Amino acid sequence: MKHVHAFGDDVLGNLDALGVAERIATGEVSAAEALDAALARLDRVEPQLSALAVDDRERARARTEGEFHGVFAGVPSAIKNNTAFAGLPTRNGSAATGDVPAASDEPFSREFVGAGFNVIGATTTPAFGLTATTEFADRGPTRNPWDTDFSSGGSSGGAAALVASGVLPIAHGNDGGGSIRIPAAACGLFGLKPSRGRTAPAAMGEKLPIDLISNGVLTRSVRDSAAFLADVESRRDSGSLPPVGSVEGPGSRRLRVALVNTPITGRLLDAPTDTALNDAAELLESMGHRVETIPLPVDRSFVDDFSDYWAMMAFGIDRFGGKTVGAGFDRSQLDPFTQALSARFFRHFYRLPFALRRLNKATAAFRDLCERFDVVLSPTLAHTTPKIGYLSPTDDFDEVFDKLIGYVSFTPANNVSGTPAVTLPFGSTPDGLPVAIHFSADVGAERTLLELSYEVEAARPFARIQDA
Repeated sequence: MKHVHAFGDDVLGNLDALGVAERIATGEVSAAEALDAALARLDRVEPQLSALAVDDRERARARTEGEFHGVFAGVPSAIKNNTAFAGLPTRNGSAATGDVPAASDEPFSREFVGAGFNVIGATTTPAFGLTATTEFADRGPTRNPWDTDFSSGGSSGGAAALVASGVLPIAHGNDGGGSIRIPAAACGLFGLKPSRGRTAPAAMGEKLPIDLISNGVLTRSVRDSAAFLADVESRRDSGSLPPVGSVEGPGSRRLRVALVNTPITGRLLDAPTDTALNDAAELLESMGHRVETIPLPVDRSFVDDFSDYWAMMAFGIDRFGGKTVGAGFDRSQLDPFTQALSARFFRHFYRLPFALRRLNKATAAFRDLCERFDVVLSPTLAHTTPKIGYLSPTDDFDEVFDKLIGYVSFTPANNVSGTPAVTLPFGSTPDGLPVAIHFSADVGAERTLLELSYEVEAARPFARIQDA
């Protein structure tokens, strides 16, 4: 195991984001000292991890001379490099994008900074967030701090690597098919994809027929994600969504839990994932929750329909990138995976209206399930995180695409339906890599998910890389 972490005896210690914020608020440490510690940690591990796409440390240092406000006031963090943040180029993980600093923040960036974070830079993401590993055609990959031979997941892979390795206690991610939950699972973190509309929408998602993308954070504790959601809610009108409020521990209500243990592909789970899932079901039953195994609420056609929609996004970037991505876009520099995914849509574009209709029916089926059960338990992924190269964007497209479908079998349904979902660490492989489980619920039910996650975290404390 090639562990890479930066935890040590500095002002950040082993603290989560709220712990750091409490030290800053009491004056025990300053925001400048917290930033210096994070940057020292970054310099220690970044040569091995390659997780930061744009370094903005000088502006972060300048910010410490002012005041921070919000529940995470002064806590160092980072924003994902597919989200406009004034002064930083939004490169989207691609050589095809221009090196032009964003003129202004997009709405979520303002929400994020409004929570008090001091942004040290932008984290890596694979080209346009279109795949489940943070690997590139033109540069080295972002590596998993638990073992640098392995993928950190995607598309919020840089965020996951920096949080898991101890550089940052919390970081921004967004999720259009599992892109918060997949890297959280790969790197042993807690990742919550909020309900559609709970946080400010991503700029790209607003232009889609079905907005798949939710903004959120990756954390090392349930309470950090709960506090972030509560802080955003205090400053944002979430429309018709029920309020989440402040969630500070487990709930008392015993839940009806649907167990889904078969990937939509029909393939088998790998042994560590199957073991973790069964152990989680037993744990929930021992706590008094009622667990019932059920078949998938959607059929195999969902894979093809979601794939067509996924390919449509690549086609839009390929053909209209100058308008959708921004100034300096150079189509000739698109990576092979994006090009091939775009070509896949072009071959099958006539299927899109039917795919959209069926995806909406799948949403109805999933939400019908939520009337019978409070929570759905599944694995986050069909198998544990693969080695670097397994999903390489330069390899044969059909082979890589088939591997992706086999790997990402459970997360996309929540993006289509707009329902919230969380992934949390639960066990490990024989080699010590993290394994994760996944809870999802009906639109607006983040409180239920957080309360259950607190309960599981207390019963099975999350493994720490510094102890491995």
